[in-house]
Amino acid sequence: MRGGLPSSSLSALRGPAVRRLLALRQDQQLTTRHVRLMAQSLEVTERTVWRWLASAEHDESAAAEPGARAQSKNRFSVTPEVRRLLALWKGNVAAVHRELTARAARGEGDPPPSIPTLHRAIHRDLTPGERAGLAGGERAARKHDVFLARPRGWRNQVWETDHVQVPVLVDVEGRARRPWITWFTDCATNAITGVAVTPGHPSRESVLAALRSAVLREDPYGPFGGLPEKVRVDRGKDFLSRTVTAAFDLLDVTVEDLPAYTPHLKGTVEGLNRSVESMFLAALPGYARQPRPGKRASRPKDEVLLGFEDFTARLLAWALWWNTEHQPAPLRGRTPLEAWQDDPTPLRDVAAADLWTFTLEDAGTRTLTTRGIRFRKRDYVGPWMTGQSGIQVRVRFMPHHDHRIEVYHAATGRYLGPADLADQATEEQVSAVRRARAARSRRLKKDLEASQRERYAAVNQPEAPQRLGTLTTAQAEAELAQAAGTDLSDLAMPDLIPPAAPPADWRTPPSLVTRTAPGRPAPVPSEPAPGLTAQTTEDGDAS
Repeated sequence: MRGGLPSSSLSALRGPAVRRLLALRQDQQLTTRHVRLMAQSLEVTERTVWRWLASAEHDESAAAEPGARAQSKNRFSVTPEVRRLLALWKGNVAAVHRELTARAARGEGDPPPSIPTLHRAIHRDLTPGERAGLAGGERAARKHDVFLARPRGWRNQVWETDHVQVPVLVDVEGRARRPWITWFTDCATNAITGVAVTPGHPSRESVLAALRSAVLREDPYGPFGGLPEKVRVDRGKDFLSRTVTAAFDLLDVTVEDLPAYTPHLKGTVEGLNRSVESMFLAALPGYARQPRPGKRASRPKDEVLLGFEDFTARLLAWALWWNTEHQPAPLRGRTPLEAWQDDPTPLRDVAAADLWTFTLEDAGTRTLTTRGIRFRKRDYVGPWMTGQSGIQVRVRFMPHHDHRIEVYHAATGRYLGPADLADQATEEQVSAVRRARAARSRRLKKDLEASQRERYAAVNQPEAPQRLGTLTTAQAEAELAQAAGTDLSDLAMPDLIPPAAPPADWRTPPSLVTRTAPGRPAPVPSEPAPGLTAQTTEDGDAS
């Protein structure tokens, strides 16, 4: 910017100013004072204005864009080959110029123009989105696109849902983990209708838990909720699992499966993902993206992390603030709660018991026996089963919740009650098993890394790779003997004790002769056992 006007505004004034001066010159009324005043207003020199006038007298197009380079027929333009080289060299114009120069030296094309000319041609012939796409791919090019905004609609017309891993380390049973958030948001009011937090990777169970909190409007979930007309998902396998899609079908909710890598098609929940980090997560202890001093950014050793329960409580409190106090820009001064209450659209509610049934996975029918219900090779029992042995029941369960199942009557569909796992291990036993599994995994990982850690000699000229780590003959034989001793296939009885050679008068197939021990013929029984007679096949072999 020069003076009081930006450079773009001054460039737009050049054309009318030059045409005005050109008209004065044709009327023989142009004076040096006119040129001086025009040069001052356009913030250029008087010589530049006189040069623009001279060009406009010979070319009418020069009067429309004063100062623009004259277009010649031999002007260099970006060719498809230049576009391919830009993609190959990630937008590096100097590397493209070197490649074109090398090809011209080999006689594979014309010499390229200078690097400034190549830069001007690329900026002139390619849009910013094309240049970004050739350098960084489709995702980089999408940042220069223009997207239309959908109409606001009405409440519960469309929901959007997504998983997001928070950049905050949380203490989960003594280990630092980054939890995942699964939530539903209403596109018309920007309200967070339901949320679920998972310490580890989310699953369909996370989606069902968030869906229940989104649909229910009773405490502590209300007043947002009810059944939406449509839910947008982004091809996540958890959102498109059989259990989740079956629940949406039973609730009469349409699922819109968006194409992959199109976050702009669900901008409401993507905006929420960005907002929660900048407005809430960045201030929490354990924030992983916090700028830190030093050459190697690392978390301070004395940093105290939030517990998972404390983190969940703070997140739910922030979601309440977002719904009741925050005023998003699209709502024009209203909170999501005010926008929700101002909308007269009727809501579709569903009973909590029915919603719980619809959001459980169906495991088919079972027979209630005296040992309870057999499910996944384990027995489940409940106090309501007394006197009910022999009836047919239908089992439903929450994914990954193996400690309890929900039981319904197979014929009437009536809810009978829960059933808990019989002979469930204590918490100490479960912890011991987990420690043993973790130790086994560490040992296996260490062994695999040791077996794959191969070193090669460094070279400074082309030659075949040379593996380092020599062994003596004794070391190699000892290691092979140890490996052979642990191979169960080598311990099989047929390999250790070969069968004895058959009698000479037997017709033994050639394939079996090499598998017997020579020189030790088997004794021929003098008489068969009572009740048994030797049988002979058509080839004469005894059987």
